[in-house]
Amino acid sequence: MSNYLPTLKQLQYLVSLEEHGHFGRAAEACYVTQSTLSAGIKELETLLDIMLVERTRRVVRFTELGKKMVEKSHRILREAEELTDMARSAGQPLVGDIRMSVIPTIAPFLLPKLLKRLRTERPELKLYLKEETSQAACDSLSHGQVDCVLLAQPFACGDVDSELLFNDEILIAFPKDDPRDPPKLVDPALIDENRLLLLEDGHCLKDHALAACNRPELRASARMMGTSLHTLVQMVDNGLGLTLLPKMAIDSGILADTEILARPIKSDRAFRDIALVWRKNSPRKDEFRLLAEIMRQGQSWVTDKSA
Repeated sequence: MSNYLPTLKQLQYLVSLEEHGHFGRAAEACYVTQSTLSAGIKELETLLDIMLVERTRRVVRFTELGKKMVEKSHRILREAEELTDMARSAGQPLVGDIRMSVIPTIAPFLLPKLLKRLRTERPELKLYLKEETSQAACDSLSHGQVDCVLLAQPFACGDVDSELLFNDEILIAFPKDDPRDPPKLVDPALIDENRLLLLEDGHCLKDHALAACNRPELRASARMMGTSLHTLVQMVDNGLGLTLLPKMAIDSGILADTEILARPIKSDRAFRDIALVWRKNSPRKDEFRLLAEIMRQGQSWVTDKSA
């Protein structure tokens, strides 16, 4: 066995530096001074007798071996955290910290009432939230930066387990005085691709919305301009086009104080699956299933404005 083994703290410093690409920001993320982080990585390099990071005044560049070390460090740190998770899961469930990533097209519509209920029913649970796109959330899960992810499926998220919470219908939204006012059930063939506004790349709702229409040509024709659902709503309300919105957003009041109508789409694919996802081998899987059950039972929170 080697006379020297890297410490978890040194590996944390290394991973943080790779993530932030800057010694100062990496140190802030680790709650240490820049000199402490730099010295920890330098000590790691000295004792291993290898260079992991090329240092210049402007750029932090990892060597090829350094990149491999970061990848391995992610796995080691994740497994170290799972030791703590294993001990925690042996006690009372849903107690302590859970770090959850949530995608932006779910977070503002589902979380307020979810958090209110959890505070009442699970006061000893501390749910730390991180809002990010689906791919970033899955990367955070894979790297052990979060414990679970609340997202919309289908979406490839790696080697994970999941629990379906509920289906979220996708509807077409258009200005109230639109001269081409569609019928109560909109045939996807009637959607004008030259007026269709969608979220920019990186948001999985764009793919789910296009799948709901089952018109592949829309991907190339649609005007993907919005950075958020609220931005899309403002553009539609100002007569710039039409868009596709999830029902949870509509039920949560996103169309309040607008002149926008929303109608269902004539399609058997006009929905997305809202799911809770976690790493397949997580020792807290029973806790996540319990959390999913709580969320599944409370899906009416989204539409119940009195809750």
